Amino acid sequence: METMEIRIMIPEEKAMEFFGVYDEHLKELKRMYPSVKISARGSEVRLRGSESDVNMVKERILRMLEGEDTVPDIDEDTDTIITFKKKIKPISAHQREYIRSIEENDVIFAIGPAGTGKTFLAVAMAVKYLREGKVEKIILTRPAVEAGESLGYLPGTYEEKVYPYLIPLYDALFSMVPYDKVRRMMDARIVEIAPLAYMRGRTLSDAFIILDEAQNTKTVQMKMFLTRIGPRSKVVITGDITQIDLPKNEKSGLIEAVNILKDVKGIGFVYFTKEDVSRHRIVKRIIEAYEKHGL
Repeated sequence: METMEIRIMIPEEKAMEFFGVYDEHLKELKRMYPSVKISARGSEVRLRGSESDVNMVKERILRMLEGEDTVPDIDEDTDTIITFKKKIKPISAHQREYIRSIEENDVIFAIGPAGTGKTFLAVAMAVKYLREGKVEKIILTRPAVEAGESLGYLPGTYEEKVYPYLIPLYDALFSMVPYDKVRRMMDARIVEIAPLAYMRGRTLSDAFIILDEAQNTKTVQMKMFLTRIGPRSKVVITGDITQIDLPKNEKSGLIEAVNILKDVKGIGFVYFTKEDVSRHRIVKRIIEAYEKHGL
C-alpha cells in the first residue's frame, strides 16, 4: 500500500490549545488514529500513512484549528465509538449496555426489533477494534434463507445471487470507512462479507465476527458458526425473533442458542425493545401497531 507524508504548521496562537499540556491532546489524536504516524517538531505536525487515512486526519486537524471541531478529550464518554469517518454515540440505555457487553464478553447476542441499532453498532465496534489493532480482520455474515430452491432460479453465480442479502452490511460499513479503503481491505481479506455457508470448515481467529439476521439460522447452522470461533476473536450475533423467515416447521437456531447458552460464562445477552428504535419515529409506531394485532 502506498504511503504519503504531509506537514501542517500550527499557528503559534493556537499551538497551546491544539497540543495541550504536555502534548496530551496530540497523544490522544495518535490514540484515535493508530493507522497514521503522527509526529511533531516545534509547531509542525507530520502525518504519514495511506492517502485516505492521512487526508482524514488532516481534515480533522484543520477543522480543529478553525474551531469547527473540538480537540480530542481524554475524558470523552467511554461509550463513544470512533470509526474511520465519524464518531458514533449510543442514544439509549440498551445501546450503551450493548457496547459495554461487547467489550466485556467473547460472544454477545443482541436481540430486538428492527431499527434499534443492533447491526449498525456491531459494525461500528468491529471497525473500532480493527482501527485500534485489537483484531486483524472483520468478518460480516448473514444466512441466505433463500439459498436453496428459490435462489437457484435467479441468474448469475452464487455470489451474485446472495449479494442482495448482504447489502445492509455493506451499507453500514461504507458509512464508517471510506469506500476506497473498504475496497482495499476487502482485496486484502482484512474485511470479508459473505453468506453463512462460507463459514463451514473454517477457524475464525484474530477477528471481529458479526452474524446478522441470526433468527434465520437453523440449529445446525448456529452450532456450526459458534464452533468456528478461534483464539482472540470477538463475536456478535444479532437477530429479531419476531421476523423469522424459516419454514414453519423449522426451529430458529437463534432462539435455541439463547436457551442453551444463557448460563455460559463469557457470553452476554442484550435485549432491545421498541423504545430503542433509532430510525424514523414512525417505525416505532408501526411496531406498536403490529404488536396490537399480535404480529
